[in-house]
Amino acid sequence: MPMPAAVADVKASVKAALTASGIAVTDKEGGLTGETEKILAKWWLGSRKVRYRMSCRFDEAAKAVHFREVVLEKSWGMPPPTLSVEVTTTSGWQRSGSRTDTSPAGGGTVDYGQVRHAVEQAVKDASWTFNFEGGRMP
Repeated sequence: MPMPAAVADVKASVKAALTASGIAVTDKEGGLTGETEKILAKWWLGSRKVRYRMSCRFDEAAKAVHFREVVLEKSWGMPPPTLSVEVTTTSGWQRSGSRTDTSPAGGGTVDYGQVRHAVEQAVKDASWTFNFEGGRMP
């Protein structure tokens, strides 16, 4: 069994995985937080935004990374008419699948498991433990 990597190396590989997934990453209090706007439908009467937000903290003593994620939808005014197609699988707190919004005023796609799987792979490659903390806001 390989020797677990140092916390700085794990943090760097997780940050690289997040950046490759299109997440704007911030180093905050020894952990990482990130956010990206995945869906935007906007017109002069209002708008709808769907954002993906995540955070992870590193427990060096236990060689574990604690990961949290959420997809937030916000709208104001009268959002444009939008067709949403969502294909998901839920197991406990973990959701996998995708959501695609199409509108004359914009749209986009959010993949529920893409970032989580990329971070989990980076953590496991460093011989650390990945802990998903479902039901908690990042």
